[in-house]
Amino acid sequence: MATGWAPEGAVQDQIDSTVDSAVQHARSRLPAGDSLTHCEECEAPIPEARRAALPGVRLCTLCQGERDEARSEGYNRRGSKDSQLR
Repeated sequence: MATGWAPEGAVQDQIDSTVDSAVQHARSRLPAGDSLTHCEECEAPIPEARRAALPGVRLCTLCQGERDEARSEGYNRRGSKDSQLR
């Protein structure tokens, strides 16, 4: 596909670069270090499998789910223009 003065594949290279940057940013925000044995919020034990899968985990699955849900309430998941205008 001709894109004027841009070389072939430049658009795809830019998309790939953007995705790579987003992945690196997301990975940098993951917890690291030693995991806790009990949840910071509710003191429930954190299973060994969760601690092994996510180094640096500090919350049980229930508390983490509640935190994730609270963060995502502002997102438009329907994707229609009507829902974006409200």
